Amino acid sequence: MYNDNDISALATTAERSTGPRRIDVHHLTRVEGHGNIVVRIAADGTVEQCCWEVSEAPRFFEAMLLGRDYQDVHHITSRICGICSIGHQVASLQATEQALNIRVSEQTLALRKLALHAENLQSHLLHIGFLALPDYMGVPSTLHLAETHREEVLNLIACRRMSNEFSRLVCGRTTHPQRFVPGGFARLPSMDDLHQLRVLLAESLPGLGRVIDLCASLRDRVPAFERETEYIALVAPSEYPLYWGHIGSSMDDRRPVDQYEQMTREYLVRQSTAKWARNKAESFMVGALSRFNLNHAQLTDGARKAAEVLGLAAPCHNPFLITLAQLVECMHSVEDSLFLVEALLSRGLRHEASSKIKLQAGRGASAVEVPRGILFHAYEYDEQGRVVSADCVIPTNQNHANIQKDMEALTPRLSGLPESEIERLLSMLVRAYDPCISCSTHLLETEQRKAERPVRFIRT
Repeated sequence: MYNDNDISALATTAERSTGPRRIDVHHLTRVEGHGNIVVRIAADGTVEQCCWEVSEAPRFFEAMLLGRDYQDVHHITSRICGICSIGHQVASLQATEQALNIRVSEQTLALRKLALHAENLQSHLLHIGFLALPDYMGVPSTLHLAETHREEVLNLIACRRMSNEFSRLVCGRTTHPQRFVPGGFARLPSMDDLHQLRVLLAESLPGLGRVIDLCASLRDRVPAFERETEYIALVAPSEYPLYWGHIGSSMDDRRPVDQYEQMTREYLVRQSTAKWARNKAESFMVGALSRFNLNHAQLTDGARKAAEVLGLAAPCHNPFLITLAQLVECMHSVEDSLFLVEALLSRGLRHEASSKIKLQAGRGASAVEVPRGILFHAYEYDEQGRVVSADCVIPTNQNHANIQKDMEALTPRLSGLPESEIERLLSMLVRAYDPCISCSTHLLETEQRKAERPVRFIRT
């Protein structure tokens, strides 16, 4: 990999490319969904076009919810994503409970926090070990590392398997959980499940440490690119929040969750079937690096030590380091989960009687942190507990503009490199965000009045 000085040096050597260059990546590999990178560079090195395109067909989950009963909504929304199904379900439940004035117990709160930690580990370890690591090792995929780095690959597989088992023990399944219901759980994990989970988490620490050491050894291969932007994440006074908090920003006052539209400020662009977002700056970042920048003081001891080993310090403005921030969060999720499990074991699990839910018209908004950033759900219900309106603002949806701005800042510095190097570094940049592109496409282009409005989208 090249840092800034290496890029400049290569661009001024005899290998410098002098003709016009075209980069057309359709579709970017090792990401979820379909996204394109389009770059045009003139013979003199002038960047004429630099575009991050979202070409994924739109999906209509908000429309699917209209008229649905409150007991069904969280199961439907979990299908928005096979990677973040837990986060979508928890966000959905939180919004429904706020709208219908349903209170949950401390036990339910602890178990939901565990579920979010399980999902964070599942997704982060998948991205770190199988999507991003090949970029830093200079190979097309992790399969190529099976021969040269067999032990490292087996360790990554073991860590990933642990995260799946974690999800199964708490949620009943590794994805699309069925135990969660408005107000609590349809079925609790057993005490044996929690004892097994405690052992599983404790035994995973050495393996996770080896992943940290591996990534630390590759630290000098991370491009030294920085672009300061706005960072948005949940914030809370006493924890590194994933489940609850206020909306925090590096450039703005913190706000309650029900004001999420004032901070996401979605808008439309021609090259995307997903809305983009902005707040104070032209764009903002959500996800592991944003959470680290805003909440690093709340990390567990082991996570802070991992950040030191990895050379990650706040504030960090290098988007290529999102992957390392995810790894720091993995250590935090394991250690905080051990704390939550110990607390549940000491109190014992109580089978809580389901209180009768009194249906009423209402509106609720929620925010939880999922692997790729802050996720918002908002619903309005009628007196029969049926959905009147729904809105889901996806983390990748919020990151698209920031990806574009990063590409615009990075591409001119790469303009003297061969096409293959430009493509590789720009692809690596987008992959660092770990985008879940399919989840973010909730728009439909219409032909009506196209003469008056060259591109018009409607919210589904």
